[in-house]
Amino acid sequence: MRLSVILSASQSMTRTKLSLLTWLGLLISNIAFAAERPNIVIVITDDQGYGDLACHGNPIIKTPHLDELYGESTVLTDYHVAPTCSPTRAALLTGHWTNRTGVWHTIMGRSMIRENEVTLGQHFENDYATAMFGKWHLGDNYPYRPEDRGFEEVYRHGGGGVGQTPDVWDNSYFDGAYFHNQKIVPATGFCTDVFFEQANNFIKEAATKNEPFLAYISLNAPHGPLHAPQKYLDLYKDQDAKIASFFGMITNIDDNVGATRKLLADLGIADNTIFIFTTDNGTASGANVFNAGMKGNKGSAYDGGHRVPMFIHWPEGGLTEHRKIDTLTHAIDFVPTLMDVCDVPNTASVEFDGISLKDLLDPQTDVEWQERFIITDSQRVIDPIKWRGSAVMSQQYRLINGKELYDIKADPGQKNNIAKANPDEVKKLRDFYDAWWAELEPTFAQTTEIYVGHPDALSTTLTAHDWLNTGPPWNQAYIRSADAYGGIDHKTQAKHKGHWAIKVIEDGTYDITIYRWAPEAKHPISASLPAGENVPGASQAFRTVPGVALPIKEAVLRLNDKEVDKKPVSETDAHITFTADLTKGSHKLAPVFITETGEVGAYYVVVEKK
Repeated sequence: MRLSVILSASQSMTRTKLSLLTWLGLLISNIAFAAERPNIVIVITDDQGYGDLACHGNPIIKTPHLDELYGESTVLTDYHVAPTCSPTRAALLTGHWTNRTGVWHTIMGRSMIRENEVTLGQHFENDYATAMFGKWHLGDNYPYRPEDRGFEEVYRHGGGGVGQTPDVWDNSYFDGAYFHNQKIVPATGFCTDVFFEQANNFIKEAATKNEPFLAYISLNAPHGPLHAPQKYLDLYKDQDAKIASFFGMITNIDDNVGATRKLLADLGIADNTIFIFTTDNGTASGANVFNAGMKGNKGSAYDGGHRVPMFIHWPEGGLTEHRKIDTLTHAIDFVPTLMDVCDVPNTASVEFDGISLKDLLDPQTDVEWQERFIITDSQRVIDPIKWRGSAVMSQQYRLINGKELYDIKADPGQKNNIAKANPDEVKKLRDFYDAWWAELEPTFAQTTEIYVGHPDALSTTLTAHDWLNTGPPWNQAYIRSADAYGGIDHKTQAKHKGHWAIKVIEDGTYDITIYRWAPEAKHPISASLPAGENVPGASQAFRTVPGVALPIKEAVLRLNDKEVDKKPVSETDAHITFTADLTKGSHKLAPVFITETGEVGAYYVVVEKK
């Protein structure tokens, strides 16, 4: 059976007689065909590496449901992603190199997917019910949100994790609140359980309507802070607290995967559902326990940083038995493959960097796969730097940072650098990278700007997570302590160096309201905040950090490096609102609070067109 949309015998017969049908008959046939499209469930976890599964040889972790899936799936054993989360998601959802999409970091305005990119949701939205749950991490403002990019049902946290700066204030992994189609709603239970519960509700509704669906379940777990329900911590009570929490989160995911697969079976739709499990980068916490013989972990250019699991199960496509494919593949292949398999047209005429793997996956097709080169890198800077954190990969070799060469077949642990003995291979891989860099480099100057004043988003909430030109306070612990990534202390900082890159859509008068605490906190700018409650696990919840008071006396509106207005700040002010005329086009917005020692950037800003 070929890996393609499967037609019933009656449908096949109907298709042979199309020349005799009336226009109405043709329409009916197309409707019937659409009903047979395979459903798609994608589960991607955060910071879980290749070795963080029992089926891959981990001697400690308990993953019985994922082990079962592994045994019933086609498995890509040489599948690669980016070494960190946002870049992987950008490649996975667009079929483009991460650096082409504008996403080469997880913060600093470099985690927002460019507006010209077409996502998996946008490709599928005309033929499928589409939904995403959990972690988006490709932009929290228009036009970068999942609801702007083809996903009609959205239930997510903000930023890159629960409790990060763009997330709902004081959120934690338990009993939090999330953005449900742009509205903040409370939830009960552990975050992973909540996201799967919402996904399962969506699946049930789509099944009731007999509507093909795409459910993108993108989890923040097991990313830190390391929290898990107590019963999962107890499973690993003989391990240190960090591993117990990390593995506990993974076993919780495993149980949820099992429950969702059971739901699909109970609904009678499992056979025609493509079920995919993968992860977004190498392990963040499990390498010292088991790393499947690989070198490196999250963030690394070595295989341990970016070679991850990819399990694909689809009974009607013939993918029901354990079958390993050792061919080199990458996240950029994901979108063209699913579109090919599901017969979704490329109406946007996207030129993918990836290729369709349909024939490779088809157990009934023999494929002579051509040699290809693949690049992954970990930039984590404002603008990409050539060769930084890079791996150029072929089926046999890995070129690391343009200098080290490893024969991955003979040396999977990447212990023996053979670059000096193989100058021709080094040159071949370097030449490919040089051409790749020359093609992409001109796009790096295209700053991803947050839209202001767009008819579909008249109110825009900016957070310090997306500051450019400075280390941002990317989680709420930083906001509370008035510190930032990179060792920056806002309590003693003389001058704020960051700004937001905004794109004003229409000339007009705008209210620009600035906050030290998140708007929903409704707390005075200069006041302290008590520490919040902790939750089970090895880490402290971000909200447990006491919120320090800052001696703020004045607020200044700075636009395009010029002071536009200033106002005093009283002890009771929770926010300060400026009114300014903004012209259509690109601007640098950087409102600040003046303290006794210098200035602090406003951590949160709401811009509204009057």
